[in-house]
Amino acid sequence: MGEHLTVGRVAELASVSVRTLHHYDEIGLVRPSARTTAGYRAYSSADVERLREVLAYRRLGFGLREIADLVDDPATDAVAHLHRLRELLVEQRDRAAAMVMAIDRELEARAMGIRNTPEEQLKMFGAQLYDVIGSAYPATRTTEPRIAAQIWDALGDARTVLNVGAGTGSYEPPDRDVTAVEPSSVMRAQRPADAAPCIAATAENLPFEDQSFDAAMAFSTVHHWQDPIAGLREMRRVARRVVVFTHDASHTGWLQRFWLTRDYLPEVANLVIGRPSVDQLAHAIGARREPVLIPWDCADGFFEAHWRRPEAYLDEHVRRAVSVWTRVGPEAEHRAVSRLRADLAANRWSERNPDLTALDAAELGLRLLIT
Repeated sequence: MGEHLTVGRVAELASVSVRTLHHYDEIGLVRPSARTTAGYRAYSSADVERLREVLAYRRLGFGLREIADLVDDPATDAVAHLHRLRELLVEQRDRAAAMVMAIDRELEARAMGIRNTPEEQLKMFGAQLYDVIGSAYPATRTTEPRIAAQIWDALGDARTVLNVGAGTGSYEPPDRDVTAVEPSSVMRAQRPADAAPCIAATAENLPFEDQSFDAAMAFSTVHHWQDPIAGLREMRRVARRVVVFTHDASHTGWLQRFWLTRDYLPEVANLVIGRPSVDQLAHAIGARREPVLIPWDCADGFFEAHWRRPEAYLDEHVRRAVSVWTRVGPEAEHRAVSRLRADLAANRWSERNPDLTALDAAELGLRLLIT
């Protein structure tokens, strides 16, 4: 920006009062350093950049003294400020989204005549909110060695690997140079101290140069992306090889293949409406498809993992670590769990699924897409 902006124009563009700008000037936080042709004080490009940072931190709730320390930090340039602001905004967004989800769950529960305890109501607005929503994840969503071996084999001889939608770090190969990308501050906070370095970014907008990595991987995350096709193409742009673990929900008879969706939770079908099919995903990046079988004693507690251990779905901690249960809502969840509990007690589940106990692994539509 070559032109200089007057105080009035800056106030108009930034949606702040002239009085606020004068106050920032008086305390030395942001001082207009240029002059107009008529001799009036004006904001230069550098002044506007500083003001933008000040206003962003202010709207995030920082005090003026804190902001002065931040913007005057000699070790932090404009790009670093943008990265910091982005992470703070993403965290704020995640907090808002988590609170909306918690409120929605309580509204649905109240519609069913269920009232949360005082402790649960306070947790919705307190610092424990993320503990309530995501506390089960590290305990139940661990790396399954047999599936990991298949993924790592698909990575081939790649030495540098980008893990997109990395979550808490499951399935990151320990013997390679891994960089993780995860937009959720909730998940980043749960990554182990010795996990790969993780940055806040989305699949659709990866902050890396073309062909920066030998391979890019994504495990059970594509269904969370706003634009799966764009995200996969971004992975293809930044890496020479792409390996994606996903679910073929478009396959004919998919709902009938898994007893949980067939007999207890048909609402899952609504969650995949409008999502690209696995064929469309594969075509977008020129990938081949490889089936992934689920061992009967799968260590990773994703949605289909307990296909031979139905009693696991009665465990609240198991369900809370799977987004499907939250997305279908408390009414569908309550009904499904109640019916399953009754069927297990009456031996009806075993009668409906007599062949499962003889299987060591099941094919339930999980796929690797490999370029």
